[in-house]
Amino acid sequence: MKENFLPAIRITAVSILMLMVVYPALILGIAQIAPANGKGETVTVDNKVVGYKLEGQFFSDDKYFWSRPSAAGYNAAGSSGSNKGPTNPEYLKQVQDRIDTFLVHNPSIKKEEIPAELVTASGSGLDPDISPAGAKVQVKRIAAERKLDAATILSLIDKQTEYPFFGPDKVNVLKLNIELDKLEK
Repeated sequence: MKENFLPAIRITAVSILMLMVVYPALILGIAQIAPANGKGETVTVDNKVVGYKLEGQFFSDDKYFWSRPSAAGYNAAGSSGSNKGPTNPEYLKQVQDRIDTFLVHNPSIKKEEIPAELVTASGSGLDPDISPAGAKVQVKRIAAERKLDAATILSLIDKQTEYPFFGPDKVNVLKLNIELDKLEK
């Protein structure tokens, strides 16, 4: 027993040093070379911070593009998925409620035309992006609400679409809504 006690103390001390000092210092150092020093990339309009580029926000007004639903209530401090499986009755009801709400606000759309990302939350609950299809399915509602030509809004979506090297094409909802507001100025 005595021969195991000293190595256990050493391993504990080394683990504490590595995991509570070295690793956090390394991550802090890496964050300092990241954009905005790891504090999040803010989006500003007229010198006023209106949100964060990499954090989803809630939009419910019909004149805006809607974001992906959030299982975390759009709270970055509580980032999480729902942990409910695809056969969970509570989850299925929640998705059906989102579909029903979307159809009420977008009466020209059929249920099968709704992209899954507009009625299901992402793993983090804070996804700031939707697919170009998720944006385009909302064009008729926004065009009618803002009294704009649908082609103008489709052009705006095309300009805001990002084409990453890896992964699917995406549109940042906050940036898209900011550009949408600029059309009316």
